[in-house]
Amino acid sequence: MLLKDLHGDTVANRLSEIDPEWVEKSDFMNVWIKPESLIDVCKFLMSDKDLVMDYLNAITAVDFIDHFDVIYQLTSTVTRKRIVVRSSLYGREELSIDSVTSLWSGANLQEREIWDLMGITFLGHPNMKRLLLWEGFEGHPLRKDFL
Repeated sequence: MLLKDLHGDTVANRLSEIDPEWVEKSDFMNVWIKPESLIDVCKFLMSDKDLVMDYLNAITAVDFIDHFDVIYQLTSTVTRKRIVVRSSLYGREELSIDSVTSLWSGANLQEREIWDLMGITFLGHPNMKRLLLWEGFEGHPLRKDFL
């Protein structure tokens, strides 16, 4: 099954038609959205007949020192297309973004892993606790400022 990568600009234009406030920027493969728009954007990507992003491949996070990107790799099993949706979180303390577990249950362990290793809280997650490290472990070892 070959998948076609959707151009980020194409998806950004489609999202901007619905709400111009959702999109921050885009490039050939990625669409950056505002963190507060995450759930609305994901619901739209799932329900739009031309997109039908019904499968969450992966969630990860990257520490760029001045900000973190939370990255969602989405695929449509219907249209055989895929896209990467990113959301940038600025600062180093008390970072949070909405949980997508209500949309894709497969996000559960992935969000817990990101919390455990990067320190990003997923608001509304049903069980936001450490996954790989023990409770009481101080810090988040994949952060670039972890000693």
